[in-house]
Amino acid sequence: MVRSTPNSTATGRAKPAARRNSLPGRLSPGMACDTAFRIIARRHLAAVLAQHEGTCRGDPDALHDIRIALTHLRTAIRFFSPMVDDALRPKVWAELKWLNNQLGMVRDLDVAIERVLAEAGDELGVIAELQHWDEKRAESHRLLARALQSARYRRLVEQTSSWIESGPWSTRRSKEAIRLRRCTLADHATAQLTDWERTLLRKARKLRKLDVEKRHKLRILNKRLTYSIESLEDLFADKSLKKQKSVLKHLRRAQKSLGQLNDDARGQTLAASLNEAVPEAGIRFHDRKREKKLLGTAATAYHKLDKTKPFRSSDLTPDAEPED
Repeated sequence: MVRSTPNSTATGRAKPAARRNSLPGRLSPGMACDTAFRIIARRHLAAVLAQHEGTCRGDPDALHDIRIALTHLRTAIRFFSPMVDDALRPKVWAELKWLNNQLGMVRDLDVAIERVLAEAGDELGVIAELQHWDEKRAESHRLLARALQSARYRRLVEQTSSWIESGPWSTRRSKEAIRLRRCTLADHATAQLTDWERTLLRKARKLRKLDVEKRHKLRILNKRLTYSIESLEDLFADKSLKKQKSVLKHLRRAQKSLGQLNDDARGQTLAASLNEAVPEAGIRFHDRKREKKLLGTAATAYHKLDKTKPFRSSDLTPDAEPED
């Protein structure tokens, strides 16, 4: 485990760029999309920063939370495309992807180690095996801590924050750019959620025939829809809140199963690197019975989601007055 250093503490204080103006604390259906994007993106970037020091210290929970916050932020950028698709977006996206990759390796090892411990049979054999897993995890965390304490990470925070607040996307004067920024959140969200749900369900119909890579892509689509609905929580009320919770329940159930399948695939890949020292390491991550059960759970969740009516404008209460 890597302990916090003065340098890491300083890095943890990396602050978003100064805000040009104050924004409402909550989303509203008549809110313009540019305002809504800033509110949502600010929330998730702040959540990333909040978990920085804990992740540097090696806290698995902080690592898990920072990855979720980062995925929320990346999802928000996708959700508000093409409004935010400017010349700087590819650079911002590439740096966020770099950070996600740094976090991902350690998280994958944490999950694999948990699996080894949960299925421990021969205690002495597991102790020997865990030593190799722990060594690999320690080295990966050293690299992660170094990345989180780097100038590159500080630039990432500053660049992303500045882009959210006043990137080129926010000042383009074409009629289409202005229309996209002024579009109400309810109108944009209804169209985007409907499109993403339709795409997800179409691909989910072939779930049992998908290979590992395509199943992973389906999981990403599932996560994208789930996180977008979560980010729009302010818009749901009364009857629509009940519908939102029902949709999220099905999505999360499918997400959990697909996540466990992905963890198994990643575990097999990681175990392959230990084969010389621990030849049997990959066996525990290859279970046909478990795979069949998880696929069945995900398929059932998608079947129930398909029977739920897609979100409509009325679900997002779009009768509020537009806001600047």
